[in-house]
Amino acid sequence: MVLSAGAVLIRREGKRCRFLLLRVFNYWDFPKGEVEPGEDPLAAAKREVEEETGITELRFPWGEIFIETEPYGSNRRRKVARYYLAETASQRVELPVNPELGKPEHDEYRWVSYEEAKALLGERVGRVLQWAAARSGCR
Repeated sequence: MVLSAGAVLIRREGKRCRFLLLRVFNYWDFPKGEVEPGEDPLAAAKREVEEETGITELRFPWGEIFIETEPYGSNRRRKVARYYLAETASQRVELPVNPELGKPEHDEYRWVSYEEAKALLGERVGRVLQWAAARSGCR
């Protein structure tokens, strides 16, 4: 089983919360990627957020809590995604070129409300959004 790690990023605008979503083709998700051998999953989540968005300023006011998805993917390469809950004040997002791909990993990003995120995310990642909103009070 392959473990991916990432973070649900929340940015507060006064009383409103915004969630960062990334799009590849028609699929929206939170920043995440594979945990390297011997790497701590939280460290991997921070690394992946930086690699995929350029955001380095992360706070974990809820501690190191996380949620994992049900296994998904092909039988040959089953995956589980672990998401931590983080806040950032950073609004600026970069979609840097991945040297292995020769282009950015993602086609688009959006800071969205809970309702907008709910409409964009599929069922598996939608459960992650519900978990994050319940713990953070961001609905």
